[in-house]
Amino acid sequence: MDQTQRMRQESRAVWATVVCFLVGTGIGTLLLWGNPRPIAGDGSVGIPAAAVAGAIAAASFVVSTFLHRRGEHASMPRWQTIISAASAVALTIAFAGVTALGVLLASEVLGVGLQGLELPALGGGIVTGVASAVAGRLTFAAGIGLHTADLATLLFSYLVIGTLFAMLTAANPRWWETNFSQLGIGVGSWAFNGTLVVAGVLIATVGSYIGRDLHRILGDGALGRIAWVVALWAATGIALAAVGLFPQENIVLVHNIAAVSTLVLFVASGVLTTTVIPGPPWPLLITTVGVALLLVIAFVLADSFNLYSLTVLEAIVIGLGLLWLTTLVRVLAVLTPDASRPSARWSLLRG
Repeated sequence: MDQTQRMRQESRAVWATVVCFLVGTGIGTLLLWGNPRPIAGDGSVGIPAAAVAGAIAAASFVVSTFLHRRGEHASMPRWQTIISAASAVALTIAFAGVTALGVLLASEVLGVGLQGLELPALGGGIVTGVASAVAGRLTFAAGIGLHTADLATLLFSYLVIGTLFAMLTAANPRWWETNFSQLGIGVGSWAFNGTLVVAGVLIATVGSYIGRDLHRILGDGALGRIAWVVALWAATGIALAAVGLFPQENIVLVHNIAAVSTLVLFVASGVLTTTVIPGPPWPLLITTVGVALLLVIAFVLADSFNLYSLTVLEAIVIGLGLLWLTTLVRVLAVLTPDASRPSARWSLLRG
């Protein structure tokens, strides 16, 4: 890509930011018209601002994708186009969810720091416009070019934002004495449960992009193994989404089965992906061994020595899992060519 083309893309991104700000400010002002509102809580600026910013972020990604990747599917077989389009839809949902939760978290924090502050309709509209402009700029850039490593970062950021927001709004302030599933119980449980559902969508999408990268590296000859990799990551995402769809307070057995299945499927997906990657590369092997050892130590310290609670153990397992996934996608980024690779096979099941 030459300098002129990059400058044209940057100009489009600037105009997209301006449009997102104006649209967000206008819609936000209309929705907040009336008496001044607090930053957070019932009847606040936060909820309408989050909804508007999330919708605009999703729209910005869709517009950018059509502008910059319009002809990408022209030479692809139908099955490859369908997978790519499904990933784009999943990303649109994820960007909306990440943006909305990010705005809600920011409003809760500002509500604590600026207690008593109330914003008139125009002030709330400008806040909405700023949130829409920031989110719209980021998602517009994602539509230009998105790598698997970017998705892993998005997944990590989203889980942190969603969990922090769920902590701030938890019905039981001592939830941490039991486990993370307690955040999905009671008033405000939608924050944690919704986070898990969208995170499940993101994990499935990460799996789709991992499959794309593996196909660019290995070609059509490895499509059978790549299909299994994508299917396992999709199953992992579905299992995680099920954890949020079936909260512990409603169906304990289904919730627990979904939670255990998520862990098992994540490990299975990681093992299969590692075997398909050429090599496999030393950085990934070292990280895998290190993470496995740390997990064993963490379980022993929690179970045999009772040094920390189940909640802390869950946090350690999730953190190490995301660390391993980040290493995986960064290694793939080194190995993967930038150019798209249309398949020569017109059927995924038959050569």
